[in-house]
Amino acid sequence: MIVYLLIFLALLLLNMPIAFAIGIPASLYFIVEPSLMFPIAVQRMIAGTQSFPLLAVPFFILAGHLTNASGVTARLVDFADALMGHIAGGIAQVSVLLSVFIGGLSGSSNADVAMETRMLMPKMRERGYDDGFSVAVLAYSSLAVAIIPPSIGLILYGFVGQVSIAKLFIAGIIPGILMSMATMLCIHYLARKRGYDAARPMTRRSLSEVFRTFIRCFWALLFPVLLIVTIRFGIFTPTEVGAFAVFYVSAIGFLIHRELTLTKFKEALNAAVVDTGVIMFIIAMAAIVGYVLASERLPQTVALLADNSAAPAIVVYVLIILLLLIAGTVIEGSVVILLLTPVLIPIVQKIGMDAVQFGIVMAIVIQIGGVTPPVGVNMYTVCSIAEVPIVSFLRHSLIFFLAMMLVVAAVSLLPGLSLFLPNLLT
Repeated sequence: MIVYLLIFLALLLLNMPIAFAIGIPASLYFIVEPSLMFPIAVQRMIAGTQSFPLLAVPFFILAGHLTNASGVTARLVDFADALMGHIAGGIAQVSVLLSVFIGGLSGSSNADVAMETRMLMPKMRERGYDDGFSVAVLAYSSLAVAIIPPSIGLILYGFVGQVSIAKLFIAGIIPGILMSMATMLCIHYLARKRGYDAARPMTRRSLSEVFRTFIRCFWALLFPVLLIVTIRFGIFTPTEVGAFAVFYVSAIGFLIHRELTLTKFKEALNAAVVDTGVIMFIIAMAAIVGYVLASERLPQTVALLADNSAAPAIVVYVLIILLLLIAGTVIEGSVVILLLTPVLIPIVQKIGMDAVQFGIVMAIVIQIGGVTPPVGVNMYTVCSIAEVPIVSFLRHSLIFFLAMMLVVAAVSLLPGLSLFLPNLLT
């Protein structure tokens, strides 16, 4: 197994597309191992994508693209600016609120950070914010998108780990809000300390103006509520909610905002097909790895070692968090979930942690890895779009990193933060 892991790491260093970096060493296992026939690998690829819960992935990806094309995003920016734009660091706070709003529609932090960087970075520069501060805010504010329902990462975790996706969706609400609040506190502290917007006349919007901007994006803000209500009362499964999201956003764009045209719809559909193809190909390759791990009984072996270890449960758990953080810095988040979920769930259950609670912790830690060197995807996305050096990003991101790790500690030590709503609503 060590040889195949080294091949995988070597392919990553050579910038091999992640799906092939996963699939090539896994396929070599079938070629080298005499007791296995290679057609099994092909069968596992096909079987790995034949799952009803996975239908939610393309639906939510398409809903995210339609959100931008239908005028929803621009209206949400206006509403967030009406609420927070009058305070020091207001535009930075707007990015946090926008991520909370968009999280209920897209479920993709990388798509969110790309969109927000293009929209808000010029405004941050106009107000004299340091570029490093701005990109750090945009990157870290986007992390809550992957925790607040719907979340593509939580769908994959529930699929691989056989955990209720409905419970995971509901469990992500409070931790996602905590992540956003922690980011906003950091922004407020830094903005006051550095005097951002101090020389700018900050006029609070009138209640009538706030209400007007709220009405303009009312239908978009209603969707997260409908998502939770329909799942809670069994009207839709999480997969069916994905289909409903596409219909809902399309109806907003065509009938209410009237900004979604057939041309824009086609462009959103084409972009969603490409994104879905990439994710599903990765899932297919990961299915081969899953079969290899099962054949080698690696999950059971690791769980047995953890069970028999003399190390205290807290030490085992801290090592798991470090493993996830390191893995998230070098491998795309969905891949980490697909590869490590079947290995780690038996371990955390042995030390007495609920699989739903761990799913939220795992999703948060992997997202933090996505803004951490050397291969943080969100970090490179925001810095490349804004044309800001990575060093400048890192110099301003430490306080946000520490805040997110405090959220991880809180969700780990206080199960009620993630399990209260699922236990209450399901």
